[in-house]
Order: sequence, then C-alpha cells, then structure tokens
Amino acid sequence: MESEAFDAVDLGLLHALQVDGRAPFSRIARVLSVSDRTVARRFARLAATGAVRVTGVTDSGRIGGAEWVVRLRVRPHRADELAHALAARPDTAWVTVLSSGAEIVCVFRTAAAESAPLSALARHSDILGVDAQRMVRHLTRRRWSGRTSALDDDQVAALRPAQPVASAPVALGDLDRRMLPRLAADGRIGYPNLAGALGWSESAVRRRLDELRRARVLGFDVEVDAALLGYSFQCVLWLTVAPHHLATVGAALIESPEIAFAGAITGPHNIIAVAVCRDADAVFDYVVDRVGALPGVTRLDTAAVTRYAKRAAPALIPR
Repeated sequence: MESEAFDAVDLGLLHALQVDGRAPFSRIARVLSVSDRTVARRFARLAATGAVRVTGVTDSGRIGGAEWVVRLRVRPHRADELAHALAARPDTAWVTVLSSGAEIVCVFRTAAAESAPLSALARHSDILGVDAQRMVRHLTRRRWSGRTSALDDDQVAALRPAQPVASAPVALGDLDRRMLPRLAADGRIGYPNLAGALGWSESAVRRRLDELRRARVLGFDVEVDAALLGYSFQCVLWLTVAPHHLATVGAALIESPEIAFAGAITGPHNIIAVAVCRDADAVFDYVVDRVGALPGVTRLDTAAVTRYAKRAAPALIPR
C-alpha cells in the first residue's frame, strides 16, 4: 500500500480510532461527515492490507504487573529468527530489531514479584549478552502526532469514550484472562463474536469490557506503519539524565511531536524513547539540536529501528 492511499478520510479514520478504538463506525461517520458504509469500507481495506490494526492493550500496573526493557546482543544472522520467536511469546509486549542486526530490544510483562526470564535467554546459543531494566513509569500519555492530527478538538470530544475512574489495582478473573488476549489480537472484534468465542453471554462480555476500560486496565491502540504516513526513520533513544533533571527532560520529550513513546527505567540509561521522523536528516536535527541540548542530559545513544516483530498485540505469525 502506498502512502498516497491515505487521503483525508483515511487520516480522519486513523485519528478517530486512536481516540476510541471501539467507536462504532456510525459515530465515526458522523464526525467525518461521510456515510457509515464509507467508513466501514475504508477500515476493511486498510485492515486487509495490513496497514492498520486496532489492538487492545493492558496496563500492567493496573493488574499488579511489571514491565522489563530487555536488550539482547545477538548473532546478526539469527536476529530475525530470534525476534520472531520472542514475538510469539505471550509475555512480550514489544519486540524490535535494531539497525546493526546485532541487537534486539523487547519489553517483557511479568507479575510484579517476577523478573524477565533472563536465565533462559542467557542460555540461548545465539544470544551473546542480556541486559534487563525495570520500567519505572510510562511518561507518554498522548498519542504520536503523526497519526493524531486530522481531527479538531470538537471532533475528538465527540468521539472520546467515557472517562476512566480512579480505582485500586484490578484482580483479573477467568473471563478477563480469556478476553484480553482476543482483544489484543483484534481490538474491534464484535461483541457477538467475542461472546461466542468465550462462551459467555454478550451482555456479560460487554459489561466487563466496559468495566475494564473505565478502570484503566484496558485501552486500545492503532498499529500503523509510520512509513505509510511519510515517516521513514524510527530510532530508539537511550538517555542518561541527571536525577534532578529527569522530570524536566521527560516533559520536554513527551511534548515533542517526534516522540511516540518515552519511559523512565532503571539502570545507567534512565530514559528510553522512540522517535519517529520523516528521514535521517530530521532525526539528526532532532537529536542534536533539541534532545542533546536539554539540561541534564549527560549521555545520549541512538539506534535505528530495522523492523518491528511485535508492538503491543500478539504477533501475526505466518501459518
């Protein structure tokens, strides 16, 4: 699919789904001033080509879990195979191969009292080194602007779902443990199909999904290849920041339109971020002129992303 295939309706649809991944097509159609059929047809086309995917994303912290950022130094000729295997694991949430081909970065989700499976990884003959750091806090609370710039404030307000409510961490039940993986694979699966697959009533499934959303356990994200939107260069940034500057640097990063994700982690690099830019020149300008100039940044390492094997949802493993 070529980037020019994304017209104003497509971009509006992407933005709408990022506001509410389960918004009915009829509501999106009203906001975009097009027909229901047009919205449904556009989404079906984008989904069929693999250009767009709506995924259900679970907040580990809200269910008493933890996230670990794991850097694997690997044999370059085995990187793709290893990334594929990591993406197939149910405990990984993000897997990417970096430009050297000798490094894979992934995020493991575990119970709070557990760590990433370092021993098993270190024993693998093609993994030459392992480093794991705990994700302390997600800094990014907004969506990457490259896919959320098509709608105005009134349109966003018309789409925004009910606001979440503060609550204690949520204990998951059997229905949740069966439902969440299916929503991760297809965030827009219809209630009748979801209920049928789970063996629960549609009303129970609908009610529990709404409860999980309002408790901030479940959110929805839109996976889209940034290159199709004209952004051809993505890279991971590892920052070492003086502790008393962490809040300031974090705030500056999350306000940058280039940043798709930023998080505070343990270890010598205490911030990880993902930057999405139009080309290599734009990355250079952003890193040198803006990030490198932030007070408190004492070290900045970058690595271009070669490919994503997994973002947040289960990988689409070829059969």
